[in-house]
Amino acid sequence: MSAFAYLDHNATSPLRPAAFDAMVEALKIGGNPSSVHRAGRRARAAVELARRQVAALVGAAPAEVVFTSGGTEANALALGGSGRRRTIVSAIEHDSVGRAAVGAEIVSVNGNGVVDLGALERLLAASTEPALVSVMAANNETGVVQPVAEVVRLARAAGALVHCDAVQAAGKFRVDLHGLGVDYLSLAAHKFGGPTGVGALVVRSGAPLVADRRGGGQEGNRRAGTENVAGIAGFGAAAVEAGNGMSVDGLRDRLEAALLEIAPQARVFGAAAARLGNTTCISMPGVKAETQVMALDLAGVCISAGAACSSGKVQRSAVLAAMEVAPAEAETAVRISSGWNTVAGDIECLIAAWRDLYIRAGRSDMSRAHAA
Repeated sequence: MSAFAYLDHNATSPLRPAAFDAMVEALKIGGNPSSVHRAGRRARAAVELARRQVAALVGAAPAEVVFTSGGTEANALALGGSGRRRTIVSAIEHDSVGRAAVGAEIVSVNGNGVVDLGALERLLAASTEPALVSVMAANNETGVVQPVAEVVRLARAAGALVHCDAVQAAGKFRVDLHGLGVDYLSLAAHKFGGPTGVGALVVRSGAPLVADRRGGGQEGNRRAGTENVAGIAGFGAAAVEAGNGMSVDGLRDRLEAALLEIAPQARVFGAAAARLGNTTCISMPGVKAETQVMALDLAGVCISAGAACSSGKVQRSAVLAAMEVAPAEAETAVRISSGWNTVAGDIECLIAAWRDLYIRAGRSDMSRAHAA
C-alpha cells in the first residue's frame, strides 16, 4: 500500500517526466521566439512544435492554438474577445467563467449536474441579440460530462457562438474542437501533467477574437506578450502523453463501491450521469469536508473539498447548490481525483484512511449521545 497518495489531480496533476525534460531543454535555448537570430529561431521552433502537439490533442489545426498563461486567461479571452455582449453560461461553470461573464444569463442544471437543454433553448429564444454560450466539457467537482454537441446544435440554430471550457476534460477523454463544433476551447497544461502557468485558447478558424491587451504581435496578434517558451514546451510534451489516455480504468468504481460499503448513506454526486473516469464527488455523512481533508492529509492522502481555486479556502460548492443539494449534505462532500501516476495502492490507502475517519467520527457521535 502506498505511504502517500495524491488524489487531487483535478486541482493540479504532478508534472510528467517528459514535460520536465522538455522544459529543461527549452530553458537551455535562452532565446526570444520573436528574435530572428539562431537562438530566437530555436525558441520559435520549440514553441511551434508544442503548438502542433497541443493542437493534435484536441483535433485542431496548429494555427488555431493561442497560448495563454492558463485556463483562467483562456476563458477570459474567449468571453471578452468574442465580440458578443450577450452571454449565456451554465450554472456549474468554473469561477473563471462565472466571474468573468458579468451580467450573464444562467442556464440551470438537473439534479445530476447536467445542463438543462430545454432551459438553454428557451433562453436563446428569449432575445434576438446574438449570444455567446459557454458550457464546460466536464465539471471539475463532480466529473459530470456535459452535452456539448447538443449545446452547439441549439446555439447554431439561434446564431450563437459557443465557448467550451475543456480544462478538466482534455487528456481524460477525447476532446475534438471540430467534432464538437465549438468556436472556442480552453485548456490548461497542469490538469494533465504539464506545468502550471500555461494554457491555451483554441479558436476555430474564422471565429472572431479581439485581443484583450496591447503589446507586440505575438500569437498571431491574438495575445500580446513574449511566450513562456519552457512552459509551452512542457505543455506540448504533456499533451503528447495525455493523448495516450490514463490508466485509471476501474479505480473509480472500486473506490466508490468500497466507500459506499463503509457508509451506505454516503452519496456520490452525479452518479447517474456520464462522468470522467477519474473523478468522485462523495459525501461522508455527518463529517464536514474540511475535517475530511485535514484528517486524510494527516493520514497521507491528498484530496480536496470542491474546486481548488479559492485561495485555499473551503467554501460552499456553487456546483452542488446548482444541483439543489441540501447545504448540510453539501458541507460533507469531498472530491477525489486520480491521474496519470495513480496506482491501485493509492486508492486502497484512501479507502483505509476514509474508513478510519468515519469510524472515529461515528464513535465520537455515540459518545456524545451517551453522555447526554
